[in-house]
Amino acid sequence: MEYIYAAMLLHKAGKEINEENLTQVLTAAGINVDAVRVKALVTSLAEVNIDEAIKSAPTAMAAPAAPAAAAPAAAEAKPKEEEKKKKEEEEKAREEAALEGLGALFG
Repeated sequence: MEYIYAAMLLHKAGKEINEENLTQVLTAAGINVDAVRVKALVTSLAEVNIDEAIKSAPTAMAAPAAPAAAAPAAAEAKPKEEEKKKKEEEEKAREEAALEGLGALFG
């Protein structure tokens, strides 16, 4: 994944994605560079329009969860179940926030 991230970083910076630039980015990140992998990635991306690929890629971001309507059964729910649901909602919110931040990397 580091190789793809480096290529995306070069693309976002408006730099050419070539073996030399990719190697420099990976080296700067402290990664032991495998020249074969670099060459394979550069060759793979040679005919790819990255902007179009990003636009056509399905997004993993879901719409923010709407607050659940209070149901009569909710008043009778056990406190443990409420805590569990609250933790699940918080985790989902954190995941969505992380995905939003990740989405900013690609456009």
